Amino acid sequence: MEQVDTRVAYANPWLSVREDTVRWPDGSTGIYGVIDKRDFALVVPFDNGGFHLVEQYRYPVQERCWEFPQGGWPPGSAGGTGLELAQAELAEETGFRASTWTSLGFLQAAPGVMSQYFDVYLATDLVAGEVAREASEQDMRQRWVSVAEVERMIREGELRDAHSIAAYGLFRLRS
Repeated sequence: MEQVDTRVAYANPWLSVREDTVRWPDGSTGIYGVIDKRDFALVVPFDNGGFHLVEQYRYPVQERCWEFPQGGWPPGSAGGTGLELAQAELAEETGFRASTWTSLGFLQAAPGVMSQYFDVYLATDLVAGEVAREASEQDMRQRWVSVAEVERMIREGELRDAHSIAAYGLFRLRS
C-alpha cells in the first residue's frame, strides 16, 4: 500500500485525524483515516503481591473504569523518555515513587486506526507520597488489589481496559 496524498481533517492539542489517499496493490485507490496521538506510558505498580489500580470516569465510554496508571505528556510539553513519563504518571495518579523500574514492552495502542504506541513498565519497591492529579483526574480513586482479584476483575468484565489487560499479560509472561 502506498500513500498518494494526505490531509489533516481535524486537530486539537491532544490529537489529529488525517485522511490519507492510498493506492492498493492492484492499483485502485481508497482512503484511510488515521488518528495521530503522542505515545503514552502505562505502569504496572506491583506491591506486596498485588497491584495499585486507579479508577476514573472515562468520558468516551460514559462510565468509570479500572485500569493501571497511564497517560501521556500534556499538550505543549517537550516530553521525555517513556521511563520518565511512566515515573511521572505513577507519581501523579497514585503518589507512589518506585525504586525499581523494568520495561515489560512497547505496544501498539490500536494499529487499525491509530499511530500511537505505549511503553509498559513494571514499578516495584514503592514508596508512598502525595498525588498531583490533573483537572480531568479529580474524581480518580485508587486501591490495592491482589493478583487473584485483578484476574477476577478481568474475567468478570470489571476491568476492561485493553491496555491494562495487555500489560497484565506482559507481567504474567515475565513472572
